[in-house]
Amino acid sequence: MMFIAVVITSSLIIISLSTCTPPPEDPIHCSNSTTSCTITNYIGAFPDRSTCRASGAAYPATEDELIAVVADGARARRKMKVATRSHHSIPKLACPGGEGGLLISTKFLGRVLAVDKEARTVTVESGVTLRQLIEAAAEAGLALPYSPYWWGLTVGGMLATGAHGSSLWARQGGAVHDYVAEMTMVSPGTAADGYARVRRLKEGDSTEINAAKVSLGVLGTIYKVTFKLQPMFKRSLTYMQKDDKELGDEAIAFGSKHEFADLSWFPSLGKVIYRIDDRVASNAVGNGIYDFIGFRSTFSSALAIIRSVEDIQESTKDADARCLSGKLLSSDLESAAFGLTNDGLTFTAYPVIGYHNHLQASGSCLDSAGDGLITACPWDSRIKAQFFHQTSFSIALSDAKDFIHDVQTLVALDPRSLCVIDQYNGILIRYVTASNAYLGKQEDGLDFDLTYYRSKEPAMPRLFEDILEEIEQMAVFKYGGLPHWGKNRNVAFEGVMRKYKRGEEFVRVKEEYDPLGLFSSDWTDQVLGLRVGLMIFRDGCGLEGLCVCSEDRHCAPGEGFFCRPGKVYKNARVCRNI
Repeated sequence: MMFIAVVITSSLIIISLSTCTPPPEDPIHCSNSTTSCTITNYIGAFPDRSTCRASGAAYPATEDELIAVVADGARARRKMKVATRSHHSIPKLACPGGEGGLLISTKFLGRVLAVDKEARTVTVESGVTLRQLIEAAAEAGLALPYSPYWWGLTVGGMLATGAHGSSLWARQGGAVHDYVAEMTMVSPGTAADGYARVRRLKEGDSTEINAAKVSLGVLGTIYKVTFKLQPMFKRSLTYMQKDDKELGDEAIAFGSKHEFADLSWFPSLGKVIYRIDDRVASNAVGNGIYDFIGFRSTFSSALAIIRSVEDIQESTKDADARCLSGKLLSSDLESAAFGLTNDGLTFTAYPVIGYHNHLQASGSCLDSAGDGLITACPWDSRIKAQFFHQTSFSIALSDAKDFIHDVQTLVALDPRSLCVIDQYNGILIRYVTASNAYLGKQEDGLDFDLTYYRSKEPAMPRLFEDILEEIEQMAVFKYGGLPHWGKNRNVAFEGVMRKYKRGEEFVRVKEEYDPLGLFSSDWTDQVLGLRVGLMIFRDGCGLEGLCVCSEDRHCAPGEGFFCRPGKVYKNARVCRNI
């Protein structure tokens, strides 16, 4: 999930609240109850801006109902895709392809089934949110040690995309899927199976669970998952600002010193916010809470103002105004301690000490019953709000210093060039560890997450378009970066399966579980290297990350943007304003 912040500032008049946001609407919309449907993601647009259509949607509420839905689809040889309650994945993972497919929602598969305090496990249905999982564990004095920071994700969504936290200390792994002990999955079957097969996978019994842990949704649909947990503990959190001159040398060492470390890097400002975050004794005094400001309710009118300001700055190519806005926002976030409080009400000083479940994730903009969209989450697609691209990738520890240096060299050519990400809390850098999941992280590394402005007009180029494209291509092509499965534009996935040592084994399991490819689509086949066409070459395709430009028409020559080599990574081909 992105880190986007909206706070009160004297210049931007942006107001953040803690209550009153209507719950996100179902990403599935059907013209007639559960037929003639469309699905979109949480920002309201897939990378190619296409409309994803399906002939129907199903909302199973039990395991038996889920089995029946899959069986009916398999009997009819119908394409199927699983959809979560808010679909927080940007790529087209939930689109079945064509218009005759079926969407299977996990909206009503949201129960905590069992908590075993002695065994330190919790079993949940796949539609359970991260927040529900955290709370159920905490009630039994248990904790999921590492997780994403946004608690609106579902268990099924996290396992489909390899969602993770931040730590190099995690011997078992720093992603949610690394704590899966058992899983029940329903995949298509033959007539002899009743057209559906229930697969009960257990860690240690079969290596197939390593394919299911990060599945992209192509193996079938997950019904329930059992997680291995740890005893509850407390953490101590402090944010510290430094300049970024030694970031390349310091980044790896910092992650080795602090268990829950992360970094927020602002290259144009030349600064880094270091998160010093570690376990402390259970009797340490403190009841801190992290209600991250960027995940709080915000007045819709304020969101419209900030989006209008962004649109004006972009259309006029006003880099100085972009930099000023980003600098003010960054300063105000620091002044507000990013949403940390020492006692749930006020922030007095660092460190903030509190229980793990109160610091590991947040998302209070999802809390209330609704107010007619007077307030909303900052990215709510039903209003004029934030609309963005996300580029997220992990770089091996051995290459991280060189990558950081290349980015610094690129930014030094024009220090204003990455002001465009300052308003989105800079580059979030998290620490990731190698996983035994076939499509999980292949080695320890740094995960870089960039969120940046996207125009509502697909043919409209962005301010410093070329710099962000060069960083994207540098990461995935020069340094072999692994893209986050739930984020990114098409370019980031080009040739991705060559980077996974067990990629062929994953495809083998996929073909065994779903030989007809009913849970696959053209897009997932393209990503898995089973079909060509991932790159979409058309006018303006480079602007949207649908292709690496090779002709000027792939950019916006009418707006003065032409396809040119990169400035630091010479093999890059980017859309530059000439």
